[in-house]
Amino acid sequence: MAIVQISIVRISVIIPAFNEQQLIGETLKQVRSAISAFTRREWQTELIVCDNNSTDATAELARAAGAEVVFEPINQIARARNRGAAAAKGDWLIFIDADSHPKVELFEDVAAQIEAGRCLAGGATVKMEGRHRAGVLGAGLWNAISRAGNLLAGSFIFCHAAAFREVGGFNQELFAAEEIDLSRRLKRLARRQGKRLVVLHRHPLLTSARKLHLYSLREHLRFLAKVVFFRRRALSSREACHTWYDGKR
Repeated sequence: MAIVQISIVRISVIIPAFNEQQLIGETLKQVRSAISAFTRREWQTELIVCDNNSTDATAELARAAGAEVVFEPINQIARARNRGAAAAKGDWLIFIDADSHPKVELFEDVAAQIEAGRCLAGGATVKMEGRHRAGVLGAGLWNAISRAGNLLAGSFIFCHAAAFREVGGFNQELFAAEEIDLSRRLKRLARRQGKRLVVLHRHPLLTSARKLHLYSLREHLRFLAKVVFFRRRALSSREACHTWYDGKR
C-alpha cells in the first residue's frame, strides 16, 4: 500500500453524552490512552464531550478529565454529534459513544487509513461486553451486515471533516439509525471523489451491553417491528425510539 506523505494532521474526538456520569470517566481514560496512536505521530488532538442536556454530573466529570465540553439542549444523539462537530477544529472527526472503549490498536488502524489517503470515512466492528448470548449474536449479525454493506455503527465513526460538512452531518430528523443515513450519503460522496468507506475489523470496539439488561426482549422486538412497518416514521419519533431517550442508565 502506497503511503501518502502528509503534514501534521488534526484529530477531533467527539463523544455525545446524556446522563453518563457512571461511564464517562472510564471512557475518557480509555480514549486518552488510544489517542497515543496519533500523538506518537506528532498529530494534534482534541477531545470534545457534548453534554446533551444531562441532569447528572456528566459535564463536570468530563471537564475534570480535561475534555472540552459543549452543550446541546435538545436531547437527540444526531444533534449532540453535530454540535460536537461544529466545535471541532480537526481535519478528521472521530465519533465515539460514551459507553464504548476503543483500543490503541484501533486508532492505529485509523491513522494508517488516513496516511494511505484513499479513505473518506470509516467505522469499526463492535464487540459487546460480557457474555450475553443475545449481545454476541446481535453484534455478530450487525458486523456481517456492516462489513458487507460498508455501513458505519454510530458508536464509532471516523470521517474527513470537510466530507462530513459537505454531506450535512447527521440527519436531525432521525432519533435512531442516523448513522445508516450518514453512511449512505458518505458512500455517494466517496464514489464521486474516487475514495472509499472502510469498516475496520482487526480490533473491534468494545461497547456496553446495558440496553440488553435495561430492556426486555419484547421491547426490542417491538421497536424492530415498528421500524419494519413504519420505517422512517418510527425512526423520526422520539417516543418510538424510547430505549435511547428515556434516560435509563
